[in-house]
Order: sequence, then structure tokens, then C-alpha cells
Amino acid sequence: MKKIWFLILILAMLLTACSENKANSNEKEKLEDISIMLDWYPNAVHTAIYVAKEKGYFADEGLNVNIEMPADTNDPLKLAATGKVDLAISYQTQLLVSRAEGIPVVSVAALVRHSLDAIMFKKDSGIQSPKDLEGKNIGYPSASVNEAVVSTMVKKDGGDMNNVKMTDVGWDLMPSLATDNVDALTGAYINHELVLLKKEGYDMDILKLTDFGVPDNYELVIVTGEKALKKKKTSFEKFWKAITRAQEEVKKDPASGLKVLLDHENDSFPLDKEVEAESLQVLLPLMEESNVPFGYQEEDTWNQVANWLYESKVIKQKMNAKEAFVNIVSK
Repeated sequence: MKKIWFLILILAMLLTACSENKANSNEKEKLEDISIMLDWYPNAVHTAIYVAKEKGYFADEGLNVNIEMPADTNDPLKLAATGKVDLAISYQTQLLVSRAEGIPVVSVAALVRHSLDAIMFKKDSGIQSPKDLEGKNIGYPSASVNEAVVSTMVKKDGGDMNNVKMTDVGWDLMPSLATDNVDALTGAYINHELVLLKKEGYDMDILKLTDFGVPDNYELVIVTGEKALKKKKTSFEKFWKAITRAQEEVKKDPASGLKVLLDHENDSFPLDKEVEAESLQVLLPLMEESNVPFGYQEEDTWNQVANWLYESKVIKQKMNAKEAFVNIVSK
């Protein structure tokens, strides 16, 4: 008799386990799949995304979010435009240039609402203002926007751009400056290259773009294709609600948020905890504005950047910047 009761007990436990697994499976099946492609390998700027996934905030909104990495930095915008991914992280200037070329992408939120770019150089270079870039060699990654940045700043400071040499160094930004192949960099970030160069012992200085005629811009934005926006706007609003919740946690406890990020580092791009911690401290105040909801985009900012791109001849025709963005968070 004891043996029979024991078998009944085991059977009951198995049935309960099966029932729970089925319930969990059904619950997961109810979640809507959403994909987002990062702009680069996982780093400090993506902390809130990984916290939202790890803590179940996406699931709380009924979403199963798949985080993807690009094989090329141009991929996120292209794949969002064609619907291969639902969302992507890109740059405000790149989105405007893409729209000017007829690519149907729209920004739905500002992830970093201030510029991270700067002209950076070693303090012993003799550079103190943009005019001092005359006779110098400036390294930049392949993008016409970077040339426009230097040109605007040099002209604003009374210099002659014809006397400035620009060298496309691709993504070999730090090595090119460290080995003195170039005298300064543009297209390099204050939360990444600058932090790394200082850590390696270089005495660095920067010129802020906004001090010399370049409009402040939403450095990183969340983009989607026009078709996807029509179909999934409500889902994107839920996505951002989860991100906002995670961002609040990261602000309160950056160390814990960073730990989640480091647990998800890409094997091909291992992260330096010290560098990412400093990067996050640089980023956090630049990701938000007082009295403005996290992610909210201002029409004036889009107009200023679009007009500057046109005046700098990066784009060939004036744009209706209002068509380039939609807010998924209310002010």
C-alpha cells in the first residue's frame, strides 16, 4: 500500500510540474516579440536596455525584446527602414541624412539628448581654439558630417578651412592620435575615446562643438521604419515605458546597472569595468533634461540640426524636420 501511495505522490508532482511548465510556456507565448538593434557592441549607453530585460520590465509590458548587434554601423538604420528589425539605435544627423536620401526612417525617442562628439587633442598640441586647427591634420571616421563639424567650428573662430587637413582614419581613431599620425580627432566620443585615452596616460583636452556654431543634437535616437511605426506604435510606447523604468534604476544605482551590462558583454568586445563606469557617469547627465520627460524630442532641436546640415551642404535640399520624428512619450 505504501508503495502505491508513493507512486501516486510522484505522479501528482509530475503533473503539477507539467502544469506549471505549460502555464509558463503559455505566458511566454502571450508576449509580443520586439527586436532592437544596437548602434554598436554593448556598452554603458545601453545599460537601461539590459536592465529592463534582466529585471523583466519588458515582460511586464507584454513584450519579449530581442537585442541584436550590428555587423556594420550602417546596418541599424537600413534594417529598421526595411522592417528587418523593429527598432534600432542610430544618430540624429544620420537619420536626417538618410531621410534626405529617401530612406523611410523615423525617430521615436531620444536616448542621449546632447552631443557626445568633440574635437579632442593632446594638451601639448598647441591647439586652444578651432582657428588653431589651421596647419593641423584632423582624423575622422568616414562621414561627411564630421567634415561639416570642423568646417563650421573653424569658420566660426575666424579660421580658413583650406588650411586644415582632414584624414579619414575609419575607426582607428585612438591609435591615429596616440601615434601622432593626426593632431586631433573629430567623431570621437567624450564617453569612450576620451576616457580610454586618458586611462592610457595621455593628457587630453577638447573643444566643445556647441561653443563654435554646431547645434546641439540628439546624439543617439531610437528609430523605426515608417511602416513599422503605423503597426506597432503602441508596442513601442510600452517598450519605452520599460526603458524609462530601468533608466530610473540606473540613475539611483549605477553600479548595479553596470553589473547587469557587464554580464551581457560581447565576447568579441570585452568591456573594461572602470572605463564603462566612468562612461556611464559622463552619459547620465547628457541623457536627460530637467522638466522634460526621458526620451522626449523637441521640434526646435530637429529644425536646428536639419537647417545646419543643409547650410553645411551635407544634404542638398531643405527638409521638413517635423516628419523625421514622432514622440512615443508625452510632455
